[in-house]
Amino acid sequence: MQQFVVPQFIDVEDKIFGPITVRQFLILLTSGLLVFLAFKYADFALFITTLAVVGGGSLIVAFVKINGQTFHYFILNLLQTVRRPGLRVWRKNYDKDELNYLRLQEPPEIEEKEERKAARSEHIRDLALIVNTGGFYRPEE
Repeated sequence: MQQFVVPQFIDVEDKIFGPITVRQFLILLTSGLLVFLAFKYADFALFITTLAVVGGGSLIVAFVKINGQTFHYFILNLLQTVRRPGLRVWRKNYDKDELNYLRLQEPPEIEEKEERKAARSEHIRDLALIVNTGGFYRPEE
């Protein structure tokens, strides 16, 4: 049987500078560029405001994780939850003719289910051995 390497830790991002990932680096780079442009071309009050809003927001988006999710995925999930209703109610309005038709119909027959056979411990043991040995164990041999 051919062996395959199973990738592990696929949810861990690649680190480029110590603990900083590529995503975090790009977020901090763009926010740093915006803050620098505000420092260079805006007055001091606008620079401080831009520093607080853009810098603080980028630090939150880059480093904060909520329930193991990055912050931007958390915000996207929050917006989708707020946009969609949590409770879906189907309100079908029947007219008088439809109600009479449904009332006069005979109820559908309910089929009886067959009773399941109880699993034997030998059968479960054989199945476990087949799975553990990768199909090499044959219980009929």
